[in-house]
Amino acid sequence: MIFLTKGRAIAAVLLGLALVGSAILGLMLMDRSALPAWIPSSAIQALPDRSTLPDWVPPSWAQAKARFGLASAGTLPPVSTAELKDHAFELVQGEVKQGEATVDVRLVDRRSGTSVADAVVFARRIDMAPDGMPTMTAPIEPMPSPEPGIYQFKTNLAMEGGWQLSLAAKVQGEIGTVQNRLVLKAVP
Repeated sequence: MIFLTKGRAIAAVLLGLALVGSAILGLMLMDRSALPAWIPSSAIQALPDRSTLPDWVPPSWAQAKARFGLASAGTLPPVSTAELKDHAFELVQGEVKQGEATVDVRLVDRRSGTSVADAVVFARRIDMAPDGMPTMTAPIEPMPSPEPGIYQFKTNLAMEGGWQLSLAAKVQGEIGTVQNRLVLKAVP
């Protein structure tokens, strides 16, 4: 038998109301043509139209998740809808020593084959996704660039094996975001 104290009962009711409210908000934000067929059309028509929503309500579910920090920590969410496909990060070395390590990457403009300096790397993550352990992460910190176009990161790779370095950057003078996932190997 489950016994609820007065405080737990109130918390359960508030949680239920929050879930119902978020479901209603989700339906209001959703593209109505994408709603499941089992929802009656009268219920869909009763939903308020997006134009009647207050300014503080995000216009899409993706923007709502971003605003309230609900994006999964295990993924690298896109920051721009336009991806810079003419630019890419490349590993300088495919293998690094296990433990305290420095990882060097080069940002290349594929159109000219030249290195790109002064990009702003705003998202970085390193994990063991290649070995089936995406939740095994390591701290990663940017270091001063040893030369233009080379971006250096300090990390501590606790285990040998495959590691995935995920990076997102903005390139000056370009619209969009460079996003790459690079696989490197930590060796003893």
